[in-house]
Amino acid sequence: MGKSSDNYEHPSYKRGWRIGFIVGVILFAGSIITLVINDYRHNHDWQRIYDSDSKANLHNIFLACKAYWAEKGPGNNCTVAIASGTNYGYIQSAEVNVSANGAKAAFSAIAQNTNSLNKFSVTSEGTITEVD
Repeated sequence: MGKSSDNYEHPSYKRGWRIGFIVGVILFAGSIITLVINDYRHNHDWQRIYDSDSKANLHNIFLACKAYWAEKGPGNNCTVAIASGTNYGYIQSAEVNVSANGAKAAFSAIAQNTNSLNKFSVTSEGTITEVD
């Protein structure tokens, strides 16, 4: 009876515990790696969404300013306040900061989503590019 209670010291029990421990560590490490990769992908997708919102705001303010210039003349400066008027229909996204100014030939605007580090600009021709 004394020997049966000492079975926990048998070499096969130690080997089984070691293998179980190693398998557990590998599974834990794999889980952590999977979480890190998924978090990176998730953040990367959101970054594209934020940047797309900034570009859409630039496109929309450019179209609103084109309508303004068609009505008031290409020599007049178009700003966010003017483009946001009821006649021109620009509605700025809540999380995008936009600054715009200029007559048709020298117009420029910059937009940045508050959740993104990237800034974008639009030229007087309507070309949208990332600002370094």
